[in-house]
Amino acid sequence: MARPYGSKFLSTLSNSTQDSLGMELARLCVEANLSAAHVAMALEVTRTTVYGWFRGQGVREAKRRDVEALIALVQKDLLEGALPVSTVVEGRTYIESLIRSSI
Repeated sequence: MARPYGSKFLSTLSNSTQDSLGMELARLCVEANLSAAHVAMALEVTRTTVYGWFRGQGVREAKRRDVEALIALVQKDLLEGALPVSTVVEGRTYIESLIRSSI
């Protein structure tokens, strides 16, 4: 079961001036209430990898396009009101629908 983001992580994220692709993804996931575990599933990487990106580690070239596509979809769905999700189950359903439509 996915856990909510911790207060220390949220504080670090909101106070960070770093503007990496991974940190952009992190801010969107927090805003959309999407768990790192579900994002990892969608991007076919480990949860540890996603948390590394969230903390500013670089996104490898092989995954960059997928991350950018996920960011664009989440931004669009936030603007259209499809996000944020209210529950972990809704988050998983949302991510699974993206996987079926092939990010």
